[in-house]
Amino acid sequence: MTETDRSVHLQAWHALLRAQAGVASNLERELMAAEGLPLAWFEVLLVLDQAPGGALRLQRLMDTVLMTKSGVSRLVDRMEAAGLVARSGCPSDRRGAFAVITELGREKLHRATPIHSGGIDRHLAKVLDAEEAARLRDALSAVADALGSEAVFVGCPGVDAEDHADTDPQGPGET
Repeated sequence: MTETDRSVHLQAWHALLRAQAGVASNLERELMAAEGLPLAWFEVLLVLDQAPGGALRLQRLMDTVLMTKSGVSRLVDRMEAAGLVARSGCPSDRRGAFAVITELGREKLHRATPIHSGGIDRHLAKVLDAEEAARLRDALSAVADALGSEAVFVGCPGVDAEDHADTDPQGPGET
């Protein structure tokens, strides 16, 4: 790789960081104004909503939202206090803890999703046409694929994720 190639890749890295920070800042402002929902909370709710049984190990959630263990723990504490998620243990592995989306969390997510989606469309569409956005998607997907991105969802050893959700006597997603 030549020095020019390294420079172009470094410039691409910096542009990616600047773009991500700018879009995230705008999305955060819009979600807070409309739903009082921080972007990090939206992302956690989205990941949990898509997880089997609406539950995900805290360790895996940490990897998904790119936060430290203590950061995710504090975030889940705040979201649990707000009634958006609940914590649940893993019956076959007492060290394992899950975050489970509640019905209130699903309702909040479903109200916030059009705001989030519209914001992404607005913030990208004002500078990228559909063809450019597709090229960006493909380029970033190629990078993620080359890095061997893992599946997000990890269940409880010996217990199917949907079976795990049923171990809560109040039912999945209830608090």
